[in-house]
Amino acid sequence: MGKRVAILQSNYIPWKGYFDIIKQVDEFILYDDVQYTKRDWRNRNRIKTAQGPLWLSVPVHASGRSSLIHEATIEDGQWAQKHLQSFLHHYKKAPAFEAVYPALQELYAKAADLRRLIDVNRLFLDWICGYLGIPTVLSSSLDYQGHGTKTERLLSLCLQAGATLYLSGPAAKDYLDESQFAAHGIAVAWMSYAGYPEYPQLYPPFDHAVTALDLILNTGEAAATYLERHPAGA
Repeated sequence: MGKRVAILQSNYIPWKGYFDIIKQVDEFILYDDVQYTKRDWRNRNRIKTAQGPLWLSVPVHASGRSSLIHEATIEDGQWAQKHLQSFLHHYKKAPAFEAVYPALQELYAKAADLRRLIDVNRLFLDWICGYLGIPTVLSSSLDYQGHGTKTERLLSLCLQAGATLYLSGPAAKDYLDESQFAAHGIAVAWMSYAGYPEYPQLYPPFDHAVTALDLILNTGEAAATYLERHPAGA
C-alpha cells in the first residue's frame, strides 16, 4: 500500500480547502523552510462580518527579503485577545458558538505565549484537524534535509518521507516537473478545490474563502461533511 504526501506552506487558521488536502494524504508536510511572503496567508485569514469580510492578521517580524517562514517571530501576544474578541463579536449568533468558543479561548490563551508564527499556526492546525476528525500525520520540512529548489526540493522531501504519490496544490502547475517524480517512482496528483457545498453561513452572500473556523462555528459537529466535494452538475 502506497503513501500519499502533500507539502504546503504554514498558514494561519486556513480555509476549508487546506484541511481537505490534509485529509487526502497520509502525511502533510508544513513547508516551513522556504521564503516568508508578506501580505499572504502565512499570518492572516478572513472571517465573515455583517460589514463584509474582515482580515485577522498576526503581527510578525520577518527580517529582510530572505527570511524563512520558520524565522518569522511575533513581538507580543496582544493580538491573540483581539482575534478572540473578533470571533466573539461576529460569531456569537452562530449555531455552534457556545459549544466551540471555550476551545477558542483556550487556543488563543496558548497562542498569546508563543513567539514563532509556525508554532501559532501549528497549534490551530492540530486543533482544527482534530475537530474535523482528520487523522493525517502533520510534520515539518524542518524534520527533513531539504535541498535544491522548487521541484528538486519537493521531490527530496517526498523521497525522505517515503511517498509513492505526491498530491500538489494547483498553483504548482506553473513549475512542477512531474517527470522528475516519475523517475523516482512517485506519481503526481493535482488537488481540485471545486465543488464544495455551501453551508448555513452568517452574513450572506455565501463566501467560501474564509477561515475553516467559520465552517466550524456555523455547522459544529457536521463541519466535516462540508469537505465532501461534489462534481459540477452532480
